[in-house]
Amino acid sequence: MAKLVLPDTENDVTPKPLFLNRRTIIKSAGAALLASAAPSILASQSAPSWLSQKISNTVFRGVTTDEAVTDQYDATRYNNFYEFGTGKDDPAKYADEFNPYPWQISVEGECDAPGVLSLEDLIVSKSLEERIYRLRCVEAWSMVIPWTGIELGSLLKRFKPNSRAKYVVFESVVREEELRGQRDRFSFIDWPYVEGLRIDEAMHSLSFLAVGMYGEPLPNQNGAPIRLLVPWKYGFKSSKSIVKIKFVESEPNTTWNLANPKEYGFYSNVNPNRPHPRWTQATERRITGQGKIERIPTQMFNGYDQVASLYEGMDLKKFY
Repeated sequence: MAKLVLPDTENDVTPKPLFLNRRTIIKSAGAALLASAAPSILASQSAPSWLSQKISNTVFRGVTTDEAVTDQYDATRYNNFYEFGTGKDDPAKYADEFNPYPWQISVEGECDAPGVLSLEDLIVSKSLEERIYRLRCVEAWSMVIPWTGIELGSLLKRFKPNSRAKYVVFESVVREEELRGQRDRFSFIDWPYVEGLRIDEAMHSLSFLAVGMYGEPLPNQNGAPIRLLVPWKYGFKSSKSIVKIKFVESEPNTTWNLANPKEYGFYSNVNPNRPHPRWTQATERRITGQGKIERIPTQMFNGYDQVASLYEGMDLKKFY
């Protein structure tokens, strides 16, 4: 059972020397794996030095767990990112064809202060934090990953959403020349990849925008340069390589819900009591690394019980 901590201040988190020692151990282990198996995942990607430095200097850990963290190699080599292809190894295999820097995000719709921000505008003046989150895929595999970034709600408030803003839409990048999955004529996705949240979900303190993982800038295959994390929902709700955020009044159409509404609902909360039509969701395959996979029970809301009040009175089998 996970032990989650959401501290009130930096004084409530792990002491800095212990934190930095933990990070050194993770980096050393990851570097050894990468050196023995393949060229460095991160070295081939062109994150600006200011971003690397800001992420490496992060010492505030906002959410943690006593569960084993997934090896960096596995977390960056086994993932879904259909912009690169449908295979689990396609994102890492073709990641160097995509250059995410420089980057901009436009924020528009039902808000009083719309605008376009660069990646620097988004985070240079922010105090970054690390959050160790469970990531539960709808395919019934899971990982535990340390992410670095900012709380989503703190960014959204900056644009002053108005009373008509009931939902928040996230749109991912379209660059067919760099993302081979988008130029695949057999692709079933109508690009761009679009996801959405109810505004109270987006404003919840657990909703997070990540710019790094394992103390480094996000690798391209994991959603560089900025991605969403909604840890109580299945992973496909956490949009990668975001270029647009839009406040809207009505529930938006989203990519997987359009592709197969019987299997992928708008909410997609982790729910062990509602099976996927083709497999159970009562258990998951936890990937820890180095070939280790453990079958474990799935927890409601992926163990993040503090979001339960968002769905009070809702039938979560009907609103799946």
